[in-house]
Amino acid sequence: MLKQTQQQKLLQKLSPQQIQLMKLLQVPTVNLEERIKEELEENPALEYGEETHEDEFKEQEDFDAKTESEGDEEDEFEPDGSESEYDNIDISEYVSDGDDDVADYKLRDDNYPDPDESNKTIPIRVETSFHEHLLSQLGMLELDDHQNAIAEHIIGSIDDDGYLRREVSAMVDDLSFSQNIDTSEEEIRELIKKIQEFDPAGVCATDLKECLLLQLKRKPQDDEGVHTAYLILENYFDEFTKKHYEKIQKALSLSDEGLKASINQIIKLNPKPGGNYATLNKAESYVLPDFFIMNNAGKLELTLNSRNAPDLRISGGYKDMLREYDRGDKKDKRQKEAVLFIKQKIDAAKWFIDAIKQRQHTLLSTMESIMDYQREFFLTGDETTMKPMILKDIADRTQLDISTVSRVANSKYVQTEFGTFKLKFFFSESLSTDSGEEVSTREVKKILSDLIEAENKRKPLSDENLTKMLQDKGYNIARRTVAKYREQLNIPVARLRKEL
Repeated sequence: MLKQTQQQKLLQKLSPQQIQLMKLLQVPTVNLEERIKEELEENPALEYGEETHEDEFKEQEDFDAKTESEGDEEDEFEPDGSESEYDNIDISEYVSDGDDDVADYKLRDDNYPDPDESNKTIPIRVETSFHEHLLSQLGMLELDDHQNAIAEHIIGSIDDDGYLRREVSAMVDDLSFSQNIDTSEEEIRELIKKIQEFDPAGVCATDLKECLLLQLKRKPQDDEGVHTAYLILENYFDEFTKKHYEKIQKALSLSDEGLKASINQIIKLNPKPGGNYATLNKAESYVLPDFFIMNNAGKLELTLNSRNAPDLRISGGYKDMLREYDRGDKKDKRQKEAVLFIKQKIDAAKWFIDAIKQRQHTLLSTMESIMDYQREFFLTGDETTMKPMILKDIADRTQLDISTVSRVANSKYVQTEFGTFKLKFFFSESLSTDSGEEVSTREVKKILSDLIEAENKRKPLSDENLTKMLQDKGYNIARRTVAKYREQLNIPVARLRKEL
């Protein structure tokens, strides 16, 4: 990936339109519809289309050159029709006969899914946000207006995981300065205790320990496993998180069965009580694939998701206005200024439609190269078949700039029969084997993950043992590299993987 300074240098060399095109390329499919709607609102010459047409609006190079050299003379125009730059406005290409059949644009491509699919509406889930769920329970408390305002502030300070990480003293100041509410730390703490009784259990805790204890308090206290679990979290929380089970067992005089029953109670608790509630942000609620790859009897078929790329064309009303102007005899200054405005809007609409088409073709070209490069994976789903692949490999194949490939890889997803993957997933560095063969680090990580998954959890494999096992398989790898890959896979050290 390019460094920030390199990106800035690259952007300085691009025209404003090229920069906008780069930004448009980076927009994921799930947000593209919103971007198109923004453009439709800003440019009345752009509208949704139904029919396929060829591009007839060419660049007005002669006109642009003339208006650039004489554009400063606009204020000298004579309203009585005397000759000026406005008399040389050429709109022939905009009003030619039959342009209803050839002047619009269509975004559909032969590689796109069934055209009928583009007209289907994406169902949107009706959801209640986490904070709305908490506020709805506030009405069950008998609070006056003063207390209710404080309680709403407390709920507003709870993060998406369900924790209240703001200091009570800071909330006192916030209420005083922002809402002119005079309160005390004691009053806030009393209301916090009431909110901690809300659903879901564990909400409004200040840390993980308190969150888990709040959940255990709601379980049957006559259950020996629950009672012991509470004692473990209350008095030996650090030892539990570090899996020093022998120390806990000795301190509480627990049998192996008793310790296991207590730990089973704890691991069933939810460390993020707010995490079960979906956000209203659709982009975060689900992943909408940008590409689909199907295996048709050994032949890979790539399609581009065009669901959020509606058909666009130039407004027929704007072209009608140009025809009316062309048929008129007397053309005053106001009419000619309007014509210039219309032409600018049409040119802007044409550019946007072309930019959308270029975006689609760039995406297809990039994904097709990735698919060809990693063909074995898309046929089998086996990560160990993936080849080492860097941005430059795809840039060389597509003749695109590395920064363009990077933008595509960082924000796009592909759906396969083996799951949905971010394009970035397919890029990896190389590692050599004893035979001198270059293999993907993705392959090594997969094997490392499989080794850890198959280990005896009572005696987890250390990084040193994992290194030796990988070396025995022919991979030239150091222990520190194994540790780095393990961390990248979000796998803890051997001691924390130990189970009873």
